[in-house]
Amino acid sequence: MINKPLTAVWEITMGCNMRCKHCGSSCHDALPEELTTAEALKLCDEIGELGLEWITLSGGEPTTRKDWHLIAERLTQNGVIPNIITNGWLFNEKTLEQAINSGVGTVAFSIDGLPNTHDFIRRDGSYRRTMQAVELCRRRNIDVTAITTINKLNLGELMELKQELVRQGVRGWQVQMGLPMGNMADHHGMVIEPADIDTVIDLAHQCMEESSINVMLADCFGYYNLKEMELSKKQYGGAYSWQGCTAGKYSFGILHNGDILGCTSIRDKQFIEGNVRNTPLKEIWEDQNNFSWNRNLKKENLGGFCQKCRFGDRCLGGCANSKLTLGGSVYAENRYCSYNHANKVRMKMFEQKQPVGELIAMGRKYAQKGYWQLAESALNVAMQRNGAASDIDLLSLYGYVSFRLGNYQAALEANEKVLAREPNDVYALKGKGICLSRLGRSEEGIELLRKAVSLTDEAFMDPYFDLAVILSETGQKSEAISVIEEGRKKSEQFRAQSEALYQQLVG
Repeated sequence: MINKPLTAVWEITMGCNMRCKHCGSSCHDALPEELTTAEALKLCDEIGELGLEWITLSGGEPTTRKDWHLIAERLTQNGVIPNIITNGWLFNEKTLEQAINSGVGTVAFSIDGLPNTHDFIRRDGSYRRTMQAVELCRRRNIDVTAITTINKLNLGELMELKQELVRQGVRGWQVQMGLPMGNMADHHGMVIEPADIDTVIDLAHQCMEESSINVMLADCFGYYNLKEMELSKKQYGGAYSWQGCTAGKYSFGILHNGDILGCTSIRDKQFIEGNVRNTPLKEIWEDQNNFSWNRNLKKENLGGFCQKCRFGDRCLGGCANSKLTLGGSVYAENRYCSYNHANKVRMKMFEQKQPVGELIAMGRKYAQKGYWQLAESALNVAMQRNGAASDIDLLSLYGYVSFRLGNYQAALEANEKVLAREPNDVYALKGKGICLSRLGRSEEGIELLRKAVSLTDEAFMDPYFDLAVILSETGQKSEAISVIEEGRKKSEQFRAQSEALYQQLVG
C-alpha cells in the first residue's frame, strides 16, 4: 500500500438545523444523492477493511440523520472508533444513549464564542442548548471536546471562553481557522489576519503551561513556531509531528454522496478521486494516480516563501485548504504560517533600515553562524537594490546560502549569473555542478565539477570532495575513490578533511 490510512472525516449528511456564517459546506437540507442506510453500512465495512483506527462523523449536523447511530455502531463492529461532531441542538438523553451504545469515542461540540457571539454565528439559543448537552455528557463521564472555528468575532473572546470551558469540565479544545469558503466566502471580513496565528498559538501554549485545558491546534495552525513545536511534542510524546498535510497520505474525506477526496474541506470537484458507489474504497485509496496532488508534492512545487523555506521539504506549505482558499492553489505560498509571517516581519525591517553593505555583512554573519534563513532574508533584500544583483561576491554568497536551505534552483541561478561574467570561477562551477546534481541532472553536474577540479589549487579543494560525493551517489564508486586519492596527493590538509569519506568509500 502506498500510504497507510489512519483516519477520515465523513460528512454523512448535508442536512443541518443551523445556518452558520462560517460553514465551509454551506449546509441546508439533506440532499437527494445522500448514501442510503444500506450503502452507508456497506461503506462502514469497507472502512474497516481499509484498516482505519478512527473516523469522525460530521455534516451538516450528523444527528439530523436518523440512522447516524447505526453507522457509528457498524464502524465499531469493524474495529474503527467513531467520533462525532455536533452542534448540540438535538442532543438529549436519547442521543447520549445512542452514542454510548454505538461505541462513540469522543463527542465534540461546536462552540464558537461566548453566548452572544456563538448565537450570532449559529442560531439564537444554541449556546445554551450546547452547554446543556455538554453537561449531559459530563454527568455520564463521556469524553467531550469543544471545537471552535476562530474568526475576528471570537478572537478576542478566546481567553474568557477558555475559562468557561474549564468551568464546564471540558478537557479538550480543538481550535481551527475559519476560511473563506462556503458561507464564510460571503463573510470574508471575518477571516483573521496572518499575525493572529501567533495569538492563537500563544493561547494554546499558555493553557499547556497552566494545565487548564488541552488545546489542539488544527492543521491550519502552525508551523515551526517554537511554542507550537512544544505543544506538538507534548501531545505526541516527544517528537514534533508536523510533516505536511496528511490528505491522501494518512487521511481522507468522504462526502454525503460517497465521493472520496483527500480532505472534506477541499470541495473542488477536481480533487474528487472516486465514488464508493462505483469503486470499492480500498481500490480508490490504492490507485497510484489518486491523491497525486499531495502524495507527489515537493518543495519545488510550492510558491513564494514556502519554496525557499528551510522547512519546506518537511512542511510542504502546511494546510492545503488554507493555501487553496487564501492563495488560490494547493501549491500557493501559505501566508498564514507563523514562520512565514515572522520572516516577512524581518524582511520589512531589513527593507526599511539597512543599506546594501550592511545587509551583505549581516547575511555573511548569519551564514557563518548557520542561520541560513536569516542570511537568505538579508541577502534577498540586498539583491533587490539597484545594481546589487550583479555583485559577484553577493551572488556567490546567496548561491551558497540558498543551497544550504535546499533551494537548489535559486542557488543554480545565482551561480549561473556569476559564470556569465566569470566563466572559470571555480566556486561557481562547483556550486552549479552540485545544484544540477541535486536537481536530477547528475551527468551535467559531474562535468562541471570535473572542470572545477581541473582549475582548482591547494587553497580550495572543495571541488574534489563534492565530485567524489556525487560520483559515489551515482554508483561510480571507483571513480570517486580515484578523485579522493588524487586530491589527497595534492594537499595534506585535504587528506585530513577527506579521511572519513575516504574510509567510507574504501571500507
